[in-house]
Formats: sequence, C-alpha cells, structure tokens
Amino acid sequence: MKKVARLIEGGFSRLRHILELLPMGRSTWWKGVKSGRFPKPIKLSPNITAWRNEDIEELLTKLNNESIKKGGDL
Repeated sequence: MKKVARLIEGGFSRLRHILELLPMGRSTWWKGVKSGRFPKPIKLSPNITAWRNEDIEELLTKLNNESIKKGGDL
C-alpha cells in the first residue's frame, strides 16, 4: 500500500514531498514555477527551498477542479 503524503497546516513542504502528490517530474514542476502556473518557493536557507503548504493545497484544489471540468486525470 502506497503511503499518502499529508500537508501540515501552516507548514512547509520540500519538492520531493510535493511530487508525491502530483503526477509529474522535477523539470515539469520547475517549468510550472517559472511560468507562474505553480506557486513560487521560499528559501528557508541557502540550500533549502520549500513551498507553503497553503499554496500547495490551493494548487491541488485548482488542478482537481480543472481535471473534473475536463473529465480526466490531473
């Protein structure tokens, strides 16, 4: 059974955790960030990049609604 990632309210998520929730690779994610389709990251330190969980929840809701309208998968 696959473990489902959970987002903690008010927390941050690293890219590897976000990609557990979305059917895409790292390069596709970064292209979406660059284009503005996906939320911008926050630098927690020089070597740590993360995203606000609230932003990821909003994105998941938006993508789910788009998928429902199209009648398909994300």
